[in-house]
Amino acid sequence: MSELLTTKDLQAILQVDRTTIYRMADAGRLPGLKVGNQWRFQREQIEAWLQGQQQGHGGLQLLNGGEIAGVGGLFPLECVQLMQDTFADALGVMIQVIDLEGQPITQPSNPGGLATAVLASSRARQRCFDLWMSMAHGPALVPRFVESPLGLLCARGLIRVGNEIKAILVVGGIAPPDWPPHEQKVEAIARDLGVGRELIDQHIYEVHRLSPAGEASILLFVQRIADVFAHIAAERMQLHERLQRIAEISRL
Repeated sequence: MSELLTTKDLQAILQVDRTTIYRMADAGRLPGLKVGNQWRFQREQIEAWLQGQQQGHGGLQLLNGGEIAGVGGLFPLECVQLMQDTFADALGVMIQVIDLEGQPITQPSNPGGLATAVLASSRARQRCFDLWMSMAHGPALVPRFVESPLGLLCARGLIRVGNEIKAILVVGGIAPPDWPPHEQKVEAIARDLGVGRELIDQHIYEVHRLSPAGEASILLFVQRIADVFAHIAAERMQLHERLQRIAEISRL
């Protein structure tokens, strides 16, 4: 029989509290043997279990060197997408998470008919990517509205993990007070984005409208939502680091 580990031994290996070990063992999620009122764990079984956990990575996308693959790997994307969809529907705006190169990490939530129609154009998407990258590296410390290439308002919150900005949360699709724009501006937008004027005319009222109080409220929420996603990313990083420690210990 392989060496038997105590609960205290397992605490040192897994870096979790004793209650968590008891709960996992009682639920059958941790291989163990109960002797009277005490749990004992065979080292070989624990090492095999650890290897299985490492191979699963807890859903993380890892490179061969064990690094998280891209900024998107920081997020459980299905979960974050559902949260983002909920925030966007509740606030009546478009929301999307973007990396520091201006590329999307999540799919846009509640984009509105005009944005959906126009962003089918690769040129229009690139113009938005350029703006988002500029916003990601902009000096503004607090969210503020800027005009998108489509003429709608958008703002960004910073997603920080530790001391680093890893991504931004973009809130947008909001019509400015003077919407719809005059004909000359619509013509200029259509030329700039490489789409037909008739496409914009067809969807021009399919935008998000907010009162001045609503716009001010959105600016207060942008960074708060970004902070929620930052917390998820930080937890994800900690999980990765814990799995790395587990893998190192299991090889001893």
